[in-house]
Amino acid sequence: MQKNEGSAPSRHDLLVVGSANADLVVGVDRRPGPGETVLGSDLVVHPGGKGANQAVAAARLGARTALLARVGDDAHGRLLRASQQEAGVDTGGVLVGGAPTGVALITVDPSGDNSIVVSPGANARLTPGDIRAAAPLLASARVVSVQLEIPLDSVAETARSLAPGTRLVLNPSPPAPLPDEVLAACDPLVVNEHEARFILGEGAGPTPESWARGLTALGPRSVVITLGADGALVSDTRGGDPVRVPSPRVDAVDTTGAGDAFTAALAWRLGLGEDLTEAAGYAVRVGAAAVTKEGAQASFPTAEEVAAL
Repeated sequence: MQKNEGSAPSRHDLLVVGSANADLVVGVDRRPGPGETVLGSDLVVHPGGKGANQAVAAARLGARTALLARVGDDAHGRLLRASQQEAGVDTGGVLVGGAPTGVALITVDPSGDNSIVVSPGANARLTPGDIRAAAPLLASARVVSVQLEIPLDSVAETARSLAPGTRLVLNPSPPAPLPDEVLAACDPLVVNEHEARFILGEGAGPTPESWARGLTALGPRSVVITLGADGALVSDTRGGDPVRVPSPRVDAVDTTGAGDAFTAALAWRLGLGEDLTEAAGYAVRVGAAAVTKEGAQASFPTAEEVAAL
């Protein structure tokens, strides 16, 4: 069975092509060992997935946002579609059917450490054919943002299917080897320290500036490296040295989803015509606001909350 949510408006600031998961969370006194059973808290279900998170984050800031994703024809799929619609995301590109909705099974101990098992489910069935069939939606967007919780072939098809003048933002999470054609389309490639070191391998240098130089040498048009509380570093192959972008100081409560909020804000502001440094400056404020609240989508700020920082 396959269906979608309806037609898309003529223009979007941002199209997110990516995953939508239901996060199933149980608190435990300690995580079980092999063959062991432990009792946990009541199950809590949250909407999640990096694609869905980015779409909600951008829409909450005021961006005209659409999501191209695949969910199951089940209760988790209905939860995810409802959370997108509540945030103001256009769900015309949300395909339904093919497999159960993806889920993340999460156990959290009293220290906040977690263990996560992800069943990709319908996310793994978002195919290159689905991307090609969404050509009008792709053509409607100033910026397209992708991650790696969907098949890499579909990410590559997204890069090939961009309309002239549309910008591609890629966060390679979870990290995986990237084809040259995908790297060449990135503007920017957005990575954290772990992702940068994975892509660079033994060639990774000792500083974010050296990572930026190594990453730009691989072909992307620009690179953004997120540095947590230290903000971000931006590097543009169109000229200039890497630039540090500081973050406002906040009392961090929960960093879950902060990277998704950062990337969504960055992509939106680039679509508005800001340069990379200016857009990253706004994005670090959004990421900082997100860590002051618990949860992922529940923590994403409005534009007014960002301005108050």
